[in-house]
Amino acid sequence: MPSGHAIEILRWERLPLAVPLVVGQERVVFIDRNVRVGLPASLGGRLRVQSAGGAIYLRASEPIAPTRLQLQDVESGAIILLDIGAEYAKDGETPLEPVRIVSTDTAIPREGATAAPGPTEAAQPGVRRQTPVPVILTRYAAQNLYAPLRTVEPALGIGRVNLRRNLALDALLPTLPVRARAIAAWRLEDQWVTAVRLTNASSRWIDLDPRALQGDFVAATFQHPNLGPAGDSTDTTVVYLVTRGRGLAGALLPELSPIDSGANLPPAAAAGGASDAR
Repeated sequence: MPSGHAIEILRWERLPLAVPLVVGQERVVFIDRNVRVGLPASLGGRLRVQSAGGAIYLRASEPIAPTRLQLQDVESGAIILLDIGAEYAKDGETPLEPVRIVSTDTAIPREGATAAPGPTEAAQPGVRRQTPVPVILTRYAAQNLYAPLRTVEPALGIGRVNLRRNLALDALLPTLPVRARAIAAWRLEDQWVTAVRLTNASSRWIDLDPRALQGDFVAATFQHPNLGPAGDSTDTTVVYLVTRGRGLAGALLPELSPIDSGANLPPAAAAGGASDAR
């Protein structure tokens, strides 16, 4: 972009921002955050949206009545609302300049800056939060997986965490016939929440009890209290596991080898020498 090109500055203060478009012209919206864009189905193929490197590229292929878009910060979950509309260019009208969105909302700090805590959640080390961290994490994870995009509440300090691929969870609920797979994780301060999908592998209903979970967890919450028979629409749910100081992989109990095998025992024990210890 030429250095002399004007940029329109829009300040996000929890009121929808108007971003008009011209049919056939691309307009760039700079936000300097990693965001995902929520589009209403009514737009169909009339609006092309691309996002890269903190910039969003909008191009309308035909006129669009006033419509609201949602930009969600991938890390914090905070949402910015854009009101767009597209018309044909008028004679002699200059192209619309790019837009830069700046925010006074502490839930979306500028990159490299440290945001001040909001009025209800203390962020300084050693200061107690009004809401316990496990509750904040569990609520945030559940909203991200189950709630509509527009209802996800911003949560200062929460970041997405990469999961280890093919994490073995066979020992998580060893007494129940379920398949478990970790699907997402987030971190706040020294605590992690991992969302684990549970699927019933049996033909009967299963009641879910946190006491059946095997591992070192600060908190565990099931999205639903039970699982329906395999193949039923109710055969799958999610459990949210909160751990402290480490992710889920470090909180799982080690899997035990069969006790009737002497393959991993010292030679004397495998030969029966352990009988003297009785």
